Amino acid sequence: MQQNNQNIIRMRKRLFLLLLAFISLCQMNAVERTKLNFNGGWLLKVGDFPGAEQANYKDAGWKQITLPRAFNEKEAFKVSIEHLSDTITWYRKHFHIQEVGDRKYFIEFEGVRFGADIWLNGKKVGYTENGVMASGFDLTPYIIKGENVIAVRVDNSWNYRERTSGQRFQWNDKNFNANYGGIPKNVFLHITDKLYQTLPLYNNLKTTGIYIYGSNYDIAGKKVTVNAESQVRNEDSKSRSFRFFAKILDADGKEVGHFDGERYTLKPGETKTVKVSGLLNNAHFWSWGYGYLYTVKTLLKADDGSKIDDVVTKTGFRKTQFGEGKFYLNDRAIMMHGYAQRTSNEWPGVGMSVPAWLSDYSNKLMVESGGNMVRWMHVCPWKQDIESCDRVGLIQAMPAGDAEKDVFDRRWEQRLELMKEAIIYNRNNPSIIFYESGNRGVSREHMLQMKAIRDEFDPHGGRASGSREMLNINEAEYGGEMLYINKSKKHPMWSMEYHRDEGLRKYWDEQSYPYHKEGDGPLYRGKPAFEYNHNMDTFAASMVERWFEYWQERPGTGKRVSDGGTKIIFSDTNTHHRGEANYRSSGVTDAMRIPKDAFFAHQVMWNGWVSPEKDATYIVGHWNYKPGTIKQTEYVVSTGDEVELFINGKSLGMGERSNQWLFTWKNVPFEAGKIEAVAYTYNHADKNSKDSKIRKESSRYAIETAGKPHHIKLTSIQNPEGFKADGADMALIQVEVVDKQGRRCPLDNRTIHFNYQGEMEWIGGLATPNEETQKALAAKNQSLVVDKNETTEQKAARKAADILDSTDSDNTFDNYIGKIDLPVECGVNRVLIRSTVNPGDIKICAGADGIKGVTSIDLKTNKVDIEHYLPQMTLKGDLSRGETPSTPSYTDIKETIDITGAVAGVNQEDAQKTFDDDETTEWKSDGKPENAWITYLFTEKEKVDEITVKLTGWRLKIYPLAIFAGKKKVWEGYTYASLGYVHINIDKPVKAKDITIRMMGDAKSKPQLSDTKELAGGKASTLDFIGIKKGKPVLRIVEIDFLKNKKNK
Repeated sequence: MQQNNQNIIRMRKRLFLLLLAFISLCQMNAVERTKLNFNGGWLLKVGDFPGAEQANYKDAGWKQITLPRAFNEKEAFKVSIEHLSDTITWYRKHFHIQEVGDRKYFIEFEGVRFGADIWLNGKKVGYTENGVMASGFDLTPYIIKGENVIAVRVDNSWNYRERTSGQRFQWNDKNFNANYGGIPKNVFLHITDKLYQTLPLYNNLKTTGIYIYGSNYDIAGKKVTVNAESQVRNEDSKSRSFRFFAKILDADGKEVGHFDGERYTLKPGETKTVKVSGLLNNAHFWSWGYGYLYTVKTLLKADDGSKIDDVVTKTGFRKTQFGEGKFYLNDRAIMMHGYAQRTSNEWPGVGMSVPAWLSDYSNKLMVESGGNMVRWMHVCPWKQDIESCDRVGLIQAMPAGDAEKDVFDRRWEQRLELMKEAIIYNRNNPSIIFYESGNRGVSREHMLQMKAIRDEFDPHGGRASGSREMLNINEAEYGGEMLYINKSKKHPMWSMEYHRDEGLRKYWDEQSYPYHKEGDGPLYRGKPAFEYNHNMDTFAASMVERWFEYWQERPGTGKRVSDGGTKIIFSDTNTHHRGEANYRSSGVTDAMRIPKDAFFAHQVMWNGWVSPEKDATYIVGHWNYKPGTIKQTEYVVSTGDEVELFINGKSLGMGERSNQWLFTWKNVPFEAGKIEAVAYTYNHADKNSKDSKIRKESSRYAIETAGKPHHIKLTSIQNPEGFKADGADMALIQVEVVDKQGRRCPLDNRTIHFNYQGEMEWIGGLATPNEETQKALAAKNQSLVVDKNETTEQKAARKAADILDSTDSDNTFDNYIGKIDLPVECGVNRVLIRSTVNPGDIKICAGADGIKGVTSIDLKTNKVDIEHYLPQMTLKGDLSRGETPSTPSYTDIKETIDITGAVAGVNQEDAQKTFDDDETTEWKSDGKPENAWITYLFTEKEKVDEITVKLTGWRLKIYPLAIFAGKKKVWEGYTYASLGYVHINIDKPVKAKDITIRMMGDAKSKPQLSDTKELAGGKASTLDFIGIKKGKPVLRIVEIDFLKNKKNK
């Protein structure tokens, strides 16, 4: 009996152990895939510290931070880009792991600047060193149960060199790539089963992850085939079988698609790409200003239906086409009008490391200004900005990494490698439409190599591979010069960066405080730099003038068209500069994203896919002048055919129209009250529509005179998901000086004195010195005589004593970075604050001399589980512009007359180069007046209404020309300097089978700086700047188009 009892006990014990083993096995096979926010709980110390990689290194005194965080963040906008600190920095993090068996651990760095070595528990994991792209590391061999310590040593030297080749990275450049060093981007920890879908981290891991794309688009029918491909790897010790599935969730989280795939078996160590596809009905297509995103879950399931692995991907679906000089999005032509923005996309006092919602805020402003595209310059943007553009509906042109020219050997290989990594990492982001191979043109061979990478890793993404320029390389799928207008009947041509002018937001006009004279500022290259020291009125007007030239060549104006361009830049940036500030001020907002008047000018001109589709009017400037002031020029930007200006109800008549949208009035007398612009449109099909009885008001805009400064107004701009107590979230606080009615006082530049309390860190804002600060600085330094031969040590000692010369590039009085006292500019400014890791209340108070009382604002930070907070998955897409309209985006107003041949006075063999759709070639005469002509032939008699011609030296030269239809002269006069093309309208066209262009004398030049647009770019090509020899009239033509008006029904 006792023996039987012992047998029963043994049997129960065996059953219990078997049950434990079964439970353990189930747990092993049910490791839940997890992506953790790994930004919290890091320690930072600047300098190099031997032994800091060891787990037991004493780091108690290190600074506690939450990533992302550049070690030199406080230098952003405080110093010029070339003075940003570069040194060694260490980051360490202690973290606890509960289980290590039967699972994989991967760490993902979105980007480290520049070279980084990684250790886990004192053991070297690896290194990454391109300073741009994300990298991944397998931590599994080094991780332990319990306490772990990861250590990262970062070297952000401007002169960092690749370890294997000794080659500098071309994009580590003091001109354009602000050096925010350390770990300025997000970090994630991934936990997976040993059978798992890989990560898209080709840097180090050499894995490609998930690839999701649409095919068989039916835009009108709202249908698309969704395809999901996943690289799956088995690192188990035995073969594993699974089935592959995909689920599609709409923007509200509702399942709208479920696709079943095949069954697969992978041997130990085997990697395989698996696929599944299915039809998505009632699809919402991603579009401009319509950031509709789906959640695609790709799953691996065991034969019993249990989940082995799942990956969640946010993506969108859109149809693209490139051809006939145009780009089509969802079957609708869209002309590019947007911004060339530095990829640092930085903010004062913090650099690039801002929370995801603030990236959305900034990038959405581009869309709100009317921008439909951002061309990131030189280096791939970080993932947070890419995902942000998905959400706000902003088309992206994505570079990998480049410099200012084509490169060769190892430098070109570096660029290819970086492009491969960037494509793999970002190919599921629908907002990326263009892959940019270089900031300057690349060779045909290099273009083909870049396309081959695209074709291998993103063959179905609907993206064009191209580069800047590419005017005569047909293998490129898009192109365009940096500053000038190109047209094509082949691939889209859009200007990579136009309008380099600069201007600080604080300068309204010459008649407003602080009375800055237009163009007044430091010399540039030894000459007056008018274009880089604008006031805001002329800055806005120049934006209209410049865009008009591109718009003239828009889709609908013939076979050869321009597809627009990107204005450099959107927000003022801590990079290469030419104006008075030590940062670039060519943005349409300042660095705190406060709009300049140019922002609103764009809103009027850019509110449409090709041309404005909604009527709007905007008055440039303010209406708060001294009594008796006669305003020299009043600017209004409007879509109206005519604009009437009123002051306190009294009409000043119609404005003089220029450049399609710009209306001006001269010598406008100021009278306190209200200035209002009323725009009218006419039925152009009705010849009598200009009768005042028939005209229709289309829009109006008014500004009221603000009263005396009365109080301070504080407003917060916060995370839409709540202000998070994670040590990384931020809030923008806007401060305004307003009158009794709450209207902003546009001429107020007084200093605001802030104080605060609560769970926050003060970052502050940005300003240039106002009058009182300049006086204080002068008083402080009145006895200071800086020795021109001052040594570096002497200069450092002087600065340590807070004695700053006004010429110091890091003069904190210039920019107020981190200061608790900050001037408003034109009545407004903003400051940034950052949360701590402790939730709690915050109070910010603001007062100023001359204003009674103190204004305060209360905020509250909320507790957050940092590890599980993934804002890139929870922030909502902005759908404000709505889905892609089904109507055409343009009407054909011009028709190209085909040229069948040409006869020239000389150099006959080159005549056809003027109509070969190649802007790198030309025909020219020989300097003899009798040979300065060329005749173009048509198939039949045609009435030419307009000629568009690109003349060699277009930027500076004006040509005296006569034009003959047959033998009849139909036009004579001087051409004008332009950004590319001259438009010659034939008022009384005559039918003829040929048109002759004849030069009637010497060309003239416009050498004055103030008369020259886009001056800083150097030569666009060998055809840009051409000298003039008197007495030798040389007619030089790059391309010519003959157009007739299209008769639309």
